[in-house]
Amino acid sequence: MLTLFLTGAAELPCNGRALRYTPDRAHDPYLDDGAAPKDVAQMYFDTLRDLEAAAGRLRGDAAEAMEVHRFAVAQPWSHPPPRWCTYLVAYEGPAVDEAAWLSNYLAHHPPLIAKLPGIRELEIYTPIEWHCPQHLRCVRHLQRNKVAFDSRRALEAALASPVRIEMRADFARFPAYSGRVTHYAMTTEPVRA
Repeated sequence: MLTLFLTGAAELPCNGRALRYTPDRAHDPYLDDGAAPKDVAQMYFDTLRDLEAAAGRLRGDAAEAMEVHRFAVAQPWSHPPPRWCTYLVAYEGPAVDEAAWLSNYLAHHPPLIAKLPGIRELEIYTPIEWHCPQHLRCVRHLQRNKVAFDSRRALEAALASPVRIEMRADFARFPAYSGRVTHYAMTTEPVRA
């Protein structure tokens, strides 16, 4: 499964799963990365060919294509609500050894994240090689994460939980990394036809 993040999107196709993120505000006891980005959209695709074809038709400012890594959580939604709260995390990079960093992260960090109370969805995204259309600025992060919760209140409870202390201790053991890491609370809505 592949995904495309798009900023500045006016309209999105509704023939597959697509989400629109708008800025929200949640209290994080450890971090404050300021104002969240506006007009972020995410679309899912089964193949690179489908992703690249859709990107060629989309209008927006910047795009990033990534592979989706889904992880099980204790209480996933059977049917997502019409609106929920997502914490979008972006590791801009670089890492000294990108492959080692990603391998370590994917092996060790998701089981901790999945322990967050109230978590409904956990996805981690890694970069792929793709052909970004010329009308879009191509973006590349070392990694992105998405954790979803029923509400801002549920996200805030998770961010203040003891699991977060375990997560921060694990981050301190990651392979060498420099660069910014951003965390933004976003209201999430599926794009419907």
